Amino acid sequence: MSDSGGGCCKCCFNFIFTLGLTALFMWLSLRTSSPDCLLSKFYLPLDQTSNSSNPTSLEFELRLKNTNKDKGVYYDPINVTFYTPNKSHVIGNFTITKFYQGHKKNARKNGTIPIIDQDVVSRAAPPANGSTAPFRVDLVTSVRYKILMFKTKRHTIRVGANVDVNGTLFKVNHKDIKLKSNADKIRSYCGQMGFFFANLLVLGLLIF
Repeated sequence: MSDSGGGCCKCCFNFIFTLGLTALFMWLSLRTSSPDCLLSKFYLPLDQTSNSSNPTSLEFELRLKNTNKDKGVYYDPINVTFYTPNKSHVIGNFTITKFYQGHKKNARKNGTIPIIDQDVVSRAAPPANGSTAPFRVDLVTSVRYKILMFKTKRHTIRVGANVDVNGTLFKVNHKDIKLKSNADKIRSYCGQMGFFFANLLVLGLLIF
């Protein structure tokens, strides 16, 4: 009777251990990471033909990185909006058409936005004495992840960043500027906590 009870406990342990490992591996294979959105270029060239100090258009470049090792990303149209400092005025909008990005791939997207209110932008620009001004860029889109042959539901991405611009209306920071949001930080924290508790579960089963 005692041997039978010990065998039953062993079977229960093996079942719970296998179930815990399966849940951990499924969670690791299904979890996704939001793409990294970076601003590589921000430039408002001045009108040189008419000896004017007014900007003619806004030239920018985005770099989108799919950090997932084995998951593709389907991007809906990406809406990019630029503002003067403190988001007091909208400089312009640009929409990047939808596209697919393979796992661990980078994509560069360029755009040019005609400046509607040149006087507003010129007044917001810092003087040509080494000063800078924090212009703003916001990005909104939705993505679906491709896992094997399946697509996930849509996940909204809302990110942004300040861009320090000098007196020539050129981005001061030569490095790419990562667009961020509080929601991304919360998801990252939750993912880390989920991984921690999953490991804790497996450790507890091993001790048991």
